[in-house]
Amino acid sequence: MDLISQNHNNRNPNTSLSTQTPSSFSSPPSSSRYENQKRRDWNTFCQYLRNHHPPLSLASCSGAHVLDFLRYLDQFGKTKVHHQNCAFFGLPNPPAPCPCPLRQAWGSLDALIGRLRAAYEENGGAPVTSPFGSRSVRIFLREVRDFQAKSRGVSYEKKRKRVNNKQITQSQPQSQPPLPQQPQQEQGQSMMANYHHGATQ
Repeated sequence: MDLISQNHNNRNPNTSLSTQTPSSFSSPPSSSRYENQKRRDWNTFCQYLRNHHPPLSLASCSGAHVLDFLRYLDQFGKTKVHHQNCAFFGLPNPPAPCPCPLRQAWGSLDALIGRLRAAYEENGGAPVTSPFGSRSVRIFLREVRDFQAKSRGVSYEKKRKRVNNKQITQSQPQSQPPLPQQPQQEQGQSMMANYHHGATQ
């Protein structure tokens, strides 16, 4: 997914947490499509940090900055996401145009975060400190997935294999009540506030 087609040829210390740029980012001829896309995404994110006011380093980057980056990318999105008050909300194939905004599709954002998370670790970052794996980013992606599924009338749920009821009874003699998730939902809703009202320009 080419979120932004930019060439960043100038090296900057913010693009790496280590003292040297990893060889995997030197664009060898045999580099795969995934590696090329990962490198472009990484350069785009680092350029976003440099353009931030004030400029940010990777060491000071947090999950909140990653969320700002994802909202920023919405202006380049091509997926129609209907508002709840839209007449086409929940329709997979709307019969007419509407003024609802275009967004980055959830699948594209999820894949992007996966590539950035891998690039962060390849550039010397520790998985435990990765802003791309933070709880706030995971909650945001889940909220985007759920809202886009309702808005577009599609399902992102994977099909589960059918299991014999007798086997379920034997393996799970007692059902466990679900854990309370209300605080987590409230936090996810606050993260989605800007998503509903419009992307950061």
